[in-house]
Amino acid sequence: MKIIIVGAGIGGSTLALSLAQLGIDYVLIEQAPALTTVGAGIQLSPNGVRVLEQLGLGEQLKQFCTEPDFHKYSVWDTGETVLKTPLQPMVKATYGHAYYHAHRADLINLLTAPLDSSRLLMSTRVASVEQNEHSAWVTTTDGHRIEGDVIIGADGIHSIVREQVFKSGSPRDSGYASWRGVIDSDAISHLDIPVSACVDMGPRLSFVYYYVSGGKKFNWLALGRTNDPLRESWSQTATREEVIAAFDGWYDRPKQIIEATPTIFVTALHDREPPDSWVNGRVALMGDAAHAMLPYHAQGAVQSLEDAWVLARTLELRGDSPLVALKHYESLRYDRASLLVQQSRSAEGWYHVDTPEQIESRNARFRSTSARLEGGFSPQQHWLYSYDADSAALGTDDEWRALRSWS
Repeated sequence: MKIIIVGAGIGGSTLALSLAQLGIDYVLIEQAPALTTVGAGIQLSPNGVRVLEQLGLGEQLKQFCTEPDFHKYSVWDTGETVLKTPLQPMVKATYGHAYYHAHRADLINLLTAPLDSSRLLMSTRVASVEQNEHSAWVTTTDGHRIEGDVIIGADGIHSIVREQVFKSGSPRDSGYASWRGVIDSDAISHLDIPVSACVDMGPRLSFVYYYVSGGKKFNWLALGRTNDPLRESWSQTATREEVIAAFDGWYDRPKQIIEATPTIFVTALHDREPPDSWVNGRVALMGDAAHAMLPYHAQGAVQSLEDAWVLARTLELRGDSPLVALKHYESLRYDRASLLVQQSRSAEGWYHVDTPEQIESRNARFRSTSARLEGGFSPQQHWLYSYDADSAALGTDDEWRALRSWS
């Protein structure tokens, strides 16, 4: 069996490594000329770290990650923390795997360095995706035909595989944007910011920040509504003055971090409506091609990791019938990922409430939740973190499936 993977991002590269580990042939197609990445920080919860460690990348992962001690949600005007849930060391003790912060470029390097170069086609753009009852193939823009048994669209929110085979409409503009920066940690050392996963919540605006690159770098992003016609690009820049102005009236920390940032980038935030199906015959979707989501639960990349391992294992276990394997993969993954798309949209609302009454109601709810949890995990965290992709593929995840999916 030969698998054609379109897109060498986090999901596609993880799928390639998973297939290689399981002894399944593949070819990985990437339109970019080099496996480099832009972007910024990324959060890796234990359900995703489990997959990376399954691939033998655990020790290398430790070299460039940081382990936050808590999730902390704080108010915009005083900096008071109204909700705190545990991470290091409790998350590893409970779920067997750490919660990490990383720089996206470091993670991409980790995933792409072991790839078999003979199976990697760079600077290769897919023009068409086709199939019949016996095989599936892509035709590239330079006229080459690449044939296999299965095609996997791992080519992101603007997936050409999704567009050609599933025709499910354009990405949805959320009306919000993300301003972000990465700076040397030394530049903000005087602020004594702990190694935590921090979120400051204000009127119509939120500020997320944490250390990456083994603590050498510091990542931040501001999320808020915009009327500007921004594109989905990671290379647009913004001025410090315009971003600082948005934090007028806030306590000092966000403004001090922004002031220390030499270059600030801005991008529009989009997601997609979940398609009716991720599978059409011998063609399937994964990652952002299947379930692009907003960043409020920090699960976009992690869901791609889960997809990759479940898909690879399902193809291994049911390789004599690729069509059955793909439908089984969809049955294992569709509900979980689609729910997270919807939950991330819902979270956008309570991150960015507007009136003083709404803000106080949210903060009171967070204080009450923090007291009720008594230093433990929320049901939502447990539902996310306890997922085991290998058990899911084997059908032995009854304990996780018995958990109440949250809404």
